[in-house]
Amino acid sequence: MSKTSEQFGKIIGECRDLFSKKLQDYGAAWRVLRPSSITDQIYIKVNRIRTLQMTDVKMIDESEEGEFIAVVNYSIIGLIQLEKGFSNDFNENKDEILSLYDQYAREAQALMERKNHDYGEAWRDMRISSITDLIYQKVLRTKQIEDNQGVTIVSEGLDANYFDMLNYAVFCLIKFSEKENNVEHQII
Repeated sequence: MSKTSEQFGKIIGECRDLFSKKLQDYGAAWRVLRPSSITDQIYIKVNRIRTLQMTDVKMIDESEEGEFIAVVNYSIIGLIQLEKGFSNDFNENKDEILSLYDQYAREAQALMERKNHDYGEAWRDMRISSITDLIYQKVLRTKQIEDNQGVTIVSEGLDANYFDMLNYAVFCLIKFSEKENNVEHQII
């Protein structure tokens, strides 16, 4: 397994752990959300990340990393909702929900590995702020596709955009993790 695939798996494991705990606390309350509402949740998260990156003042003590984890989890929620549709019943089988989470995480990783091969891990030389802007662009594209009732002429659909947002957020989390590890090694 490549270093990136290993790092991807570790990050997804951390995201899944938080998702699972929230599933225990709240159930699958997000099942009532229509796809456009999920996209707007991702919009809120990535917009906050951009604000944090462009200002020195932070009024709420939450990290960029936490917001990127939310982007990952909401992207997977979006993929689940595309498959299952939204529901007024959020007392879903937790094992089924986690199984769908794992399925989409595996699909995202497989897509990442194919693209990573073809693009030569170019993301490693990018700034987190640039990757954030790419997520923001994907959110805006997704909103436009939704406003067009999901119809595209030559573009990929909603699912492709959710997968890209998920993978870009994981790349940012990997970069944060590497930065933390470098600081720890410098201290030792």
